[in-house]
Amino acid sequence: QVQLVESGGGLVQAGGSLRLSCAASGRTFTLRYYSMGWFRQAPGKEREFIAAVTWSGGITYYAEYTKGRFTISRDNAKNTVYLQMNSLRPEDTAVYYCATQPTYYSDSKRADSSTYESWGQGTQVTVSS
Repeated sequence: QVQLVESGGGLVQAGGSLRLSCAASGRTFTLRYYSMGWFRQAPGKEREFIAAVTWSGGITYYAEYTKGRFTISRDNAKNTVYLQMNSLRPEDTAVYYCATQPTYYSDSKRADSSTYESWGQGTQVTVSS
């Protein structure tokens, strides 16, 4: 079993920045065996893909609306994944989740939430105008 705990959310003004962290733990869990993704869900909306990073951290994927503003990274030694968010907008307000994806999934599945196995409880990000 793996536990994912997101942190770093909060209230920020439009144009501000936040850095989210996702710490993974588990008795036999090793983060490097998984690709990692960030998703978000706003009230009344579907959960949507934000970004993903391969197990080595060498390849990243982003939803179009995040490019140039968000950066995903990982530190396998710390079993932690990060999401740096800059130039935040009120429409970025949502609960943000991290999740693990087995490495056998191809690039075409990075944005598919059904291919992710374990999810954190989420962290709230609120951007005021």
